[in-house]
Amino acid sequence: MRLRRSTFMAPALGLLVSGLVLTAPSPASGSLEAHGSPGSHGGGKGRLAVETVSNPRADLVSGGDVLVRVTGAAADARVTLLVNGRRTKTSLVAQADGSRTGLVTGLRKGRNVVTVHRGWSMAAEVVTNHDLTGPLLSGPQQKPFYCETEAYGLAPAQQPDCEAPTKVTYQYRSGSSFKPLADPSQVPADAATVTVGGRTVPFVVRLETGTINRAVYQVAGIYDGTDPSPTAPESTWNDRIVYTFGGGCNGGYHQGAATGGVLDATMLAKGYVVASSSLNVLDNNCSPIISAETAMMVKEHVVETYGVPVHTIGWGGSGGAIQQYTIAETYPGIVDGIIPSISFPDVVSTNGVNADCRLLQRFYAGEGASWTPEQKRAVTGFLNASSCQSWDVAFGNRLTATDSCPPIIPVEARWDPVTNPDGIRCAAMEQFVNQVGRDPRTGFARSPLDNIGQQYGLEALRSGAIDAEQFVTLNERIGGYDPAGAVVPERSRADLRAVRASYRYGMLNTASRGLAETPIIDLRTYADVAGVPANFHTAEWSFVMRERLRKANGDADNQVIVAYLPVPELAAAASAQALQSMENWLTAIGGDDRRGSKAAKVVRNKPAALTDSCWLPDGRLVPTDWEAGGDACSSVYRIGSNPRQVAGQPMTQDIVACALRPIRWSDYGVAFTSAQRSRMRAAFPDGVCDYTKKSRGWAPPARPWQRF
Repeated sequence: MRLRRSTFMAPALGLLVSGLVLTAPSPASGSLEAHGSPGSHGGGKGRLAVETVSNPRADLVSGGDVLVRVTGAAADARVTLLVNGRRTKTSLVAQADGSRTGLVTGLRKGRNVVTVHRGWSMAAEVVTNHDLTGPLLSGPQQKPFYCETEAYGLAPAQQPDCEAPTKVTYQYRSGSSFKPLADPSQVPADAATVTVGGRTVPFVVRLETGTINRAVYQVAGIYDGTDPSPTAPESTWNDRIVYTFGGGCNGGYHQGAATGGVLDATMLAKGYVVASSSLNVLDNNCSPIISAETAMMVKEHVVETYGVPVHTIGWGGSGGAIQQYTIAETYPGIVDGIIPSISFPDVVSTNGVNADCRLLQRFYAGEGASWTPEQKRAVTGFLNASSCQSWDVAFGNRLTATDSCPPIIPVEARWDPVTNPDGIRCAAMEQFVNQVGRDPRTGFARSPLDNIGQQYGLEALRSGAIDAEQFVTLNERIGGYDPAGAVVPERSRADLRAVRASYRYGMLNTASRGLAETPIIDLRTYADVAGVPANFHTAEWSFVMRERLRKANGDADNQVIVAYLPVPELAAAASAQALQSMENWLTAIGGDDRRGSKAAKVVRNKPAALTDSCWLPDGRLVPTDWEAGGDACSSVYRIGSNPRQVAGQPMTQDIVACALRPIRWSDYGVAFTSAQRSRMRAAFPDGVCDYTKKSRGWAPPARPWQRF
């Protein structure tokens, strides 16, 4: 039996408290994932109901408190609130729509029953409370875990929870920068002003910093002279949240010295509350699952501080884009619309290309040293050969046991095969050990990395960019990785348990669950040009996700791709346009009371002016058809590929460990000598990739909101 929000007769109270408290909680109560104005759930009409509104899941509440909404009680009706059968001091404050909200505190760890009474009617909600230090859904936490609270001006903290007292400070905007403000009641003369909701106030920002889920979180919002309240929102808040996610990808074991950034003048000036945390930076924590858990917990705190948002927008690039795409897919309801920039679809897909580039760079430095620059580039698929070099330099060390360990992790604590075999391993895959398990033979997290059967340079051979001898030499010498991430002559063979976990838990993003119902503006900073630093953020990845959306859902109408050159003026214009467009999109969805699925509402409410487009060098935003080409955008923004696509993977690039088939010599369009054929058979003893079939180890995606 499942206890849901419902109406009971008051005499049943004793039975509810003593018996029904043992039933399962409502799996997805709360309304953060639903669009619409706060309090749009019945007001003072209809049946009495109570629901949690500070978390999309009543069974994943944390910190001992929860914001609840009561509906179905007239403004003059007497309503009584109880927790676990006892009266509380919580004040239920009337809202504009006739509902009432109140912050319930003092929840005990585990299950709690929140009940409301109106005369002889009663409604109840089961709430499961968890420790603020976590974990709630991501599984056992990494230990040791090094604290970095002092980097944020917080008090020193101790392992393993790294807790520190919350600190509220103030900043004011002067010119083009923020400055510290000791007393917000004494605003300096050089402070800018900002107008939100028709009210003009000094551009003063309240910045809250604290610890949740072992991460340091930050929340920023315009300060109107009063402390924020969840039942009486500030006049300078636009009732919306932007949640930011930071880039990179690394193995964790530390708190991190930066969040995704909350002091964004454009967002704050529009009245958004901006939130993030250090475990929402993928370079501090390469697990989108831990990121989802942390974002859920931090957002709950934001709602319990400021009030119920109309909607929440995700924001961030690179690893920040991975988090948005993955969280929207596997933990829907935390963010309502996403604006990923310089995007990748997920960690596993990206890591395959990262691994390929390190192997290719070593080949080019050895047997392939005589190849021309164009031949090397053709095998990588990128428009510029420097993209593969950038992968190797920037992220190749994430494949290794300790080369990417941050300085906060002492050298003596790190893994060494002889002196410290049980030490910390910093490879990015270590963050997924709760999903993939650990190989008992090696002690390392099981790996989905695989290049068995992969024919490097296949399309380059077919196009004539390289010849048969170069193709054979490349594929017999490419090599792979050992468990510690060292390059070895043998190719990498995936652990099929890790492959299955990758598909089941969204580490390989199939775009078949929450993403189908998520508005997406993929903001593509175009880095496929020579001279752009770290230009591994290549544009084909936006279209990889588009093809996955089409494959899973029949279309990608909920995704818009907007490209711009890495020029400050264009970047500022593109960011502002994307944020406003997402705001318009989500607002339209929230006002749509017509029938239809959530996915249908997302598509039909997309603003007419929001289309695939690009910013031209002269500052004009023009529409485009990326697939058709032949227009002004396609002349500026050419789309390349990457080593896996050159090796034959389709644009979906969703094969982790390819199925295998015998070599067919007619596939190549070139003639191989007898000796070359023998060498090819030796290079591919199990056969070559068959991309018409599912991956070895494939498993269907699990339902969203998995726990470990």
